[in-house]
Amino acid sequence: MKFKLHIWRQENARAKGHFETYDIDNISADCSFLEMLDQLNEKLINDHIAHPVCFDNDCREGICGMCGLYINGRPHGNDDGVTTCQLHMRHFKDGDEIWVEPWRAKAFPIIKDLVVDRTAFDKIIQAGGYISATTGGVPDANNILIPKHKADQSMDAAACIGCGACVAACKNASAMLFVGAKVSHLALLPQGRPEAQDRVRKMVCKMDELGFGSCTNTYACEAECPKQIKRQNIARLNRNWIGQMFGRDRNE
Repeated sequence: MKFKLHIWRQENARAKGHFETYDIDNISADCSFLEMLDQLNEKLINDHIAHPVCFDNDCREGICGMCGLYINGRPHGNDDGVTTCQLHMRHFKDGDEIWVEPWRAKAFPIIKDLVVDRTAFDKIIQAGGYISATTGGVPDANNILIPKHKADQSMDAAACIGCGACVAACKNASAMLFVGAKVSHLALLPQGRPEAQDRVRKMVCKMDELGFGSCTNTYACEAECPKQIKRQNIARLNRNWIGQMFGRDRNE
């Protein structure tokens, strides 16, 4: 397979970026998108065409959330429920033009080319994403009885990998789905309840401080989330926010 790649190149956050076009061929349909970029970089280096394209990646198994790229107008590309490293070239047609950009958000400044600084997410978690319950050794599974539907909701929310696709998809660059998932997976379980009200207040305030936008309920975040985190977590976040103002538990 061969492709025409239009890739965003930018030296740093202050530099003016632009698209550069590269042609690449002999790409296997079973090749992942990041492997294709590896082959492009090998060509750029060996043929002395340009400096290699900088992009973020780590696990290449859809777990770490590092590989987020904006591909043909969609976070993580044109397949549903996958990260960029899980996207394969068989989802494109031979001869396709592919446009590749970094996440676009004030809170995610560009470091270089396709790499953005997502430490804003770390700061939100540091603001309140913890529990103070002393667990000691590994407790027996039946010591704390948790209704199955609550455990399932908590585990579904905990699947969030913090890739930032929700922010990239949102017209306001809102982080409400990410924060909603982090609030939910802790607050739904007994161990996370003591800090529930403080947690939502601190995390939402930090989110606003870092420059993320407001949620306008278009649900693009849910549609583009590679882990299919549900918008119900945003509703739970809002209920918790209202509850903390009136001193009430809103973790239903």
